[in-house]
Amino acid sequence: MKYPITMYQDEDGWYVVECLIIPGCLSQGETKEEAISNIQEAIELCLEVRQEKGLPLTIDYFELEICA
Repeated sequence: MKYPITMYQDEDGWYVVECLIIPGCLSQGETKEEAISNIQEAIELCLEVRQEKGLPLTIDYFELEICA
């Protein structure tokens, strides 16, 4: 399955990544590659914990088009 993520570089130069459809699932890395590798691991762990707790694995995700 594909999981949408966001990535930005913080004020210290670290790349911060978050999985949009798993609440609280975020990670970081010194490089983009490290950040992506870390979020992959975080996604797996978050899904495992959510399943163990009987929580929905993901939340709904929508894209909204705004015409400016």
